Amino acid sequence: MSRKVCIVGVGKIARDQHVPAIDASPEWELAATVSRQGSVEGVPTFRDFDVMLLERPDIEVVSLCLPPQPRFQYARKALKAGRHVMLEKPPGQTLAEVHELERLAAEAGVTLFATWHSRMGKGVAGAKAALAGREVRAGKITWKEDVRHWHPGQEWVFEPGGLGVFDPGINALSILTEILPRPVHVVRAELDFPDGRQTPIAARVEFSRGVSMELDWLQTGPQTWDIEIEAEDGPRVALRSGGNELWVDGVRQDGSEVEEYPALYARMAELVGRGESDVDLSPLVHVADAMTLGRRNVVAAFEF
Repeated sequence: MSRKVCIVGVGKIARDQHVPAIDASPEWELAATVSRQGSVEGVPTFRDFDVMLLERPDIEVVSLCLPPQPRFQYARKALKAGRHVMLEKPPGQTLAEVHELERLAAEAGVTLFATWHSRMGKGVAGAKAALAGREVRAGKITWKEDVRHWHPGQEWVFEPGGLGVFDPGINALSILTEILPRPVHVVRAELDFPDGRQTPIAARVEFSRGVSMELDWLQTGPQTWDIEIEAEDGPRVALRSGGNELWVDGVRQDGSEVEEYPALYARMAELVGRGESDVDLSPLVHVADAMTLGRRNVVAAFEF
């Protein structure tokens, strides 16, 4: 029997990823949406989240696809109403917000899932297996994309809590924290803030154990989402295409056949069935540390 889910925030990520993943799964039924402007054909739409919670007690799961700034209040209401909650990445504006949501979920006896879709990339599990038990001696993340393409006109990404270039960069960090045998930590960072903007548009970050990261949100043409890891007495591992291509010592490997968002919803069904939560905040910790340690540079103004 399928579980009923409500998507809150019908924007690009919901249309492109969440709706198709739900529609393709026998475990889920998209029973409602909540959005000020968007809708999904054939699915009841609510403009008010409180009304949806009141009128649809049959909906077990709320999937929050809102920007991070308003997400805490919606998640808090859903958990207090006894609904299971999926959080798009990043799970919140701050670590403390998500810790509070964890507490509320435990108190209500419901599932909270802080999703990291890039961890479900087709090559990620293989990269983790290749590095298992190894000592990492160097690594490089190169994550460069076009903000105008992926977030057209979305001013919230440059507002406090929007993370700026760390909005895509946290995808790379979610993979890094998944595949490394031992954790690393930020040791220094340099952040480029467009004149008049509140979040960075580019960044260079150095981690312990020789790992570095370069982020750029102004790359046009082909986009770059690469992670390269070198282990002592072990393989050279490269993940390309955002974690969906795995190369070991220069040879491309077979990967999972399951796409990222279907894998997330399969994981959510598993968690709800077991009565468990999954809230790993390690990628957000790295972002917070980079923001804390980062040297700020003011660069040319940016407009969509």
